Amino acid sequence: MPNGTDLYEFVGEQPELESPVLVYWFDGFVDAGHAGGGLVDHLLATLDHQVVARFDVEALIDYRSRRPEMRFADGSFQDYAAPELTLYSVKDDTGSSFYLLSGPEPDFRWEAFASAVIDLVHRLGVRLSVGVQGIPNPVPHTRPISVISHATRPELLDGSALVDVELRVPGNVSSLLEYRLGQAGKDAVGLVARVPHYLADSEYPQASLTLLRALSGVTGLLLPAGYLIEASRRADELVQEQVDGNEQVAQVVHALESQYDAAAGSQGRGGLIAEQRAVPSADEIGAELEQFLAEFRGEGREE
Repeated sequence: MPNGTDLYEFVGEQPELESPVLVYWFDGFVDAGHAGGGLVDHLLATLDHQVVARFDVEALIDYRSRRPEMRFADGSFQDYAAPELTLYSVKDDTGSSFYLLSGPEPDFRWEAFASAVIDLVHRLGVRLSVGVQGIPNPVPHTRPISVISHATRPELLDGSALVDVELRVPGNVSSLLEYRLGQAGKDAVGLVARVPHYLADSEYPQASLTLLRALSGVTGLLLPAGYLIEASRRADELVQEQVDGNEQVAQVVHALESQYDAAAGSQGRGGLIAEQRAVPSADEIGAELEQFLAEFRGEGREE
């Protein structure tokens, strides 16, 4: 595996945390409802944190595929939003510290980047790494969002939440990192919120809230949920107003509710695939899901 230690540098003194957790999320692949990104934004907005290390984005990011925003005003350029791929030290509500790695998904040197993160995991004594993400699913917003999981070892998770189907999916840095961590003998878990497919392109705080609770359960961290609870309530009210005002949309939601309730008593493991097969309108919903995922397979897509 390539040596990626040239890809990051520490900012200040290297912290010494006792058996910490690493949470990671990268912007660029599927994240329905902004589930993982919303969780990261919430943690950084509500918890004390400091920068520990920065990655060399010049070596990792294709600026032409995801052009950074610049602000023009009063006849000149006033600001430039340079991309950042940053490792933070964050304190939960009890003062326990953990690491948070977030930023744009690298376009280049995936193996070197994974090697660099694994090097950090070794150097910082990380006991568990957790990736977070949302995926679109044929489920209604009127039912609880569920979280499916994968891990480098089955013992890391409740078996009822573990995905045990075989399928092929588009490659992404988060999944590659989990795979390489497992090969390196390090524990890693992926938490995936199943977001209503018709809300996949919107920010849906309920998905981030569900991931936050799942993250607390897996890691033992005490993470604040207050803002996300209120944001989820407001978002659900807005969605319901739109559903109530459109008879066709309401019929689709009612159909999804019936399908969800009918499948609720069935075996939960591998539910992403099992539910799609059980849905009468599987061809239509499956085609929409495939189209959604296909948007992320092309090279040089604009963000």
